[in-house]
Amino acid sequence: MPELPDVAVYVERLAALTIGQPLEGMRIASPFVLRTVTPSARELAGATVTSVERLGKRIVIGLAEDRYAVIHLMIAGRLRWKKRGEKVPGKIGLAAFDFPNGTLIFTEASPKKRASLHLVAGRAGLAEFDRGGLDVFTATTAQFAERLRSERHTIKRSMTDPTLFDGIGNAYSDEILHAAKLSPFRMTSSITDDEVTALHLACIRILTEWTQRSRDEVGDGFPDKVTAFREEMAVHGKYGKPCPVCGTAVQRIVYADNEANYCPTCQTEGRLLADRSLSRLLKEDWPKTLEELEDRRATRVGKSDPVPPKKLGKK
Repeated sequence: MPELPDVAVYVERLAALTIGQPLEGMRIASPFVLRTVTPSARELAGATVTSVERLGKRIVIGLAEDRYAVIHLMIAGRLRWKKRGEKVPGKIGLAAFDFPNGTLIFTEASPKKRASLHLVAGRAGLAEFDRGGLDVFTATTAQFAERLRSERHTIKRSMTDPTLFDGIGNAYSDEILHAAKLSPFRMTSSITDDEVTALHLACIRILTEWTQRSRDEVGDGFPDKVTAFREEMAVHGKYGKPCPVCGTAVQRIVYADNEANYCPTCQTEGRLLADRSLSRLLKEDWPKTLEELEDRRATRVGKSDPVPPKKLGKK
């Protein structure tokens, strides 16, 4: 899912390309994407773009007469800036927004159809899309601590909860927790004041660095390659690869549609975090430390794999 750095750059480039331009028309290609009926897409034709904002992980395009188009990309939604009148892709295309200087194409590479478009009349109507997450850039450390400790969860869950923190998802929470040297599964009730400070500073640093990195890559163009897996990331999507700080192999736990990636040496004092379902299956056989994991791997070295059975067939 595009997170704060990705959405921020989408917003910046859309603002540069569309503010002051009339929305010539809106083409809805998928019946699933438009979630509202008033105002209609036809009513917005000809309205001038007055603003482009970020609301959590949503993109809000403001139009004349206090009307708004609210885009939520969810996991697989993406935006593309194409030449004026570009055809909406048949399989993944959701909608197109036509302007005199180009066309914004809204796509979703998933059959689950989670991405959405809401058309809203009046700024008050945007309130229902505000999840209430804390802005880590403007919050004081005291405010950050209060929000973090307001509910008892793992740090990873709290950081990715949009009602607690604004714009942080699975990928950047991994990077933030690695920078802060905290286990993703530490409970928020156990975190110390010094650790809270380190986590807050890590949030600001990581999100700022990645926003600027994306901004520099895009330049005067448009972000066409938005992904949660970046080669320069420290731990997210880096399972089995060396931690850039200490060289330890990055570990992960996969659960539901998400995963937590971490460095055992930097974040968990060398302990391996057990996947809940797998650890129940293996019980006491689950390795507790990196040393134990390496010992088990070492015992397999030199053992030959079973000889596969011969295939039956005609001689």
